[in-house]
Amino acid sequence: MLLFGTFLILTGIKMMLAPDRAIEPEKNPVIRLFRRFVPVTSALHGQNFFVRSNGVLYATPLLLVLLFIEVSDVVFAIDSVPAIFALTREPLIVFTSNILAILGLRALYFLLAGAVEKFYLLKYGLAVVLVFVGLKMVWLNDRFGQEFPIGWSLGTICGVLAVSMFGSTFIRKGDGMKAAVTHPRL
Repeated sequence: MLLFGTFLILTGIKMMLAPDRAIEPEKNPVIRLFRRFVPVTSALHGQNFFVRSNGVLYATPLLLVLLFIEVSDVVFAIDSVPAIFALTREPLIVFTSNILAILGLRALYFLLAGAVEKFYLLKYGLAVVLVFVGLKMVWLNDRFGQEFPIGWSLGTICGVLAVSMFGSTFIRKGDGMKAAVTHPRL
């Protein structure tokens, strides 16, 4: 629990402090490793994952996309392991929740990918939630007799997400700092 909780805290802090970067697939370590062992064509060949050219079998960029999506599913599922352990240690619930995370997070990701620009503060809200869940695992559960109240947990998580979404809606990106500088509160 301490390891998972610490992992969540560090992930949340990194998420808060890391600048937004452009996605560069050619620098992804999984794709670079795959290209080291399997030759890849530069063009798509319909719906084929592999093509044969001059007697050599080549992977197509479509296979790279599939590989990238599936590795992303596993990474998302790894994040959900400590989160479910914060709630329960029942093996059936832990197993099924992680299977459902693998199946459902990709759809949720693509749903939220379009909303990221609109809800620009959601990144920080999610980072705070990760830190809170990590603190719950590392410290708060022990402080409250091995179980932090679930109602408080859900209230905190929903409150943080609501504030970040409503804040994104009512404060335009960049305007928040201008308003704070031009109208300081004493």
